[in-house]
Amino acid sequence: MSLHETFGQPLLTFPDAEKSPLSIRAKALVFVDPRSRQLRQELEQLAPRSVSVLIRGETGTGKELLARHIHRESNRGGLFVSVNCGAISPTYADAELFGYAAGSHSGSVSSRAGWFGSANGGTLYLDEIGDLPLPIQIKLLAALENHEVTRVGAHQPSPVDVRLVAATSIDLAQAVAVGKFHDRLYHYLSEGQLELPALRERVGDILSLAEYFLGIYSQRLGFTVPLISEAAQHALEQHNWQGNTRELENVIHFALLVSAGDEILPEHLNLPSQPSTLELIERQVTQVVARGSEAERKALKALLDQLGQTL
Repeated sequence: MSLHETFGQPLLTFPDAEKSPLSIRAKALVFVDPRSRQLRQELEQLAPRSVSVLIRGETGTGKELLARHIHRESNRGGLFVSVNCGAISPTYADAELFGYAAGSHSGSVSSRAGWFGSANGGTLYLDEIGDLPLPIQIKLLAALENHEVTRVGAHQPSPVDVRLVAATSIDLAQAVAVGKFHDRLYHYLSEGQLELPALRERVGDILSLAEYFLGIYSQRLGFTVPLISEAAQHALEQHNWQGNTRELENVIHFALLVSAGDEILPEHLNLPSQPSTLELIERQVTQVVARGSEAERKALKALLDQLGQTL
């Protein structure tokens, strides 16, 4: 892992990025916006420690990238094993997570370590951990607390040394309150927590990420890296980005293709029509009213003055 200066902005990249099975967005973390810089500090504190980590954030924000960074900085010699809990069949969850012994079920002619065994000495990343069935949550907690797993069909447990990094896009505390998530597992995961802000909440990262994606895709397509026009920059910064970094990557890739490597203009972005100036100001006023500190009330007055000029 190394820190480079790309397009004049700090960019965290991985030396083996081209070997990664992840999409292009998972090859770089940008820390430009103040909220991202705060996240970076928290990341640097948590990564070398042995505690479990829970990453909270919307879909598409790059939670797996954070998990991979934590694994790299932990200096653990084992593998990074990524599991999408939403894709696990409840019927086979036991065998998938903890493995099974030969002859434990029809067709099992040999034993299998399972994801825990594969991550022994390394990091197990459980994406959307809230999707795990409650009985499996209880077994997961026991495995983490006792540092051992019992394969399906086995009579003796096997020791494991696994660091767990989990991610969720839902409120696990609320899931605990309504009985859909195990409270002790939640507290175990809460040893270390990271909040990955939505892209619309870290506007300072948008253009740096856009330039990064432009650079990567331009290289792949044999294009000279185009400039992003001022109007297109404004459109990118004002867009809501419900799909977060994943959506931004797709938008930039499309814009590069339709512009054929020339300057990126707003019409190349394939974004919904942007809100009017009045709508933008009203949105800011609403946000300031919700926060309500003295400094922000002064900002509200300035915004109202601006609103009057617009009208």
